[in-house]
Amino acid sequence: MTDTLPPLLLVGCGKMGGAMLAGWRERGLSQAVIVDPFLAAAPDGAILVKEPGAIPAGFTPAAVVLAIKPQEAAATLPHYARFAGQAVFVSVMAGKNVAGMQALLGAGAAVVRAMPNTPAAVRQGFTVACAGPGVSPAQRTLADTLLGATGEIAWVDQEGLLDPVTAVSGGGPAYVFLLAELLEKAAVEQGIPADLARRMARSTVAGSGALLAASAEDAAQLRKNVTSPKGTTERALGVLMDETAWPDHISRAIAAATARSRELAG
Repeated sequence: MTDTLPPLLLVGCGKMGGAMLAGWRERGLSQAVIVDPFLAAAPDGAILVKEPGAIPAGFTPAAVVLAIKPQEAAATLPHYARFAGQAVFVSVMAGKNVAGMQALLGAGAAVVRAMPNTPAAVRQGFTVACAGPGVSPAQRTLADTLLGATGEIAWVDQEGLLDPVTAVSGGGPAYVFLLAELLEKAAVEQGIPADLARRMARSTVAGSGALLAASAEDAAQLRKNVTSPKGTTERALGVLMDETAWPDHISRAIAAATARSRELAG
């Protein structure tokens, strides 16, 4: 049985906004208005407008979901300040903190800041959320339902954790896709035909992820399970796990992404 969601206002319907909308429709979304100047046509059951001034008169959303680029926040959010006090604002903008959004929406705006990731498109996403001051228990429950429609959700009390979360799980799919890309390239370099190299790389990454999700063992143990002493995998890991290779590069990459998330708050 599907849930029935209250009326929602979705600001931005790109890849993430579209993925969330699809998940909500599966949960029994009753009514939605989308504000997106670039979307060609409204998805079934939704009203599409190109600008906030065209939102139908009398439309009262229970939640306003902000799925736009963080660079657009300053020019966009003040148009939705009129919904403060009646709707919870759920933001999936990278870097934009609650205080900054309240400065644009009004000090009384109830804001939930969240960071999902792109596997939301296949309902396998992971989202971490933080409720700002003034978010009621009912509003948090609604936000949990909305964000959970695309996969797993976790809540944190310290908003500052959303910056490293953005670096790890928000950007994480790109790092995994890069691994598949590099495995494919290396396979071709070793003489494997390109079509087979692509199939091998994609299936290996996808299958390993599925095993990781299904296993009670931690990632380190699963790695050890594949690594026979003095075997081929051990030889490869000797290169990848050198202190100047993956361990250092991954740490520096996550630190760089975390720093950029904090920069976007300004």
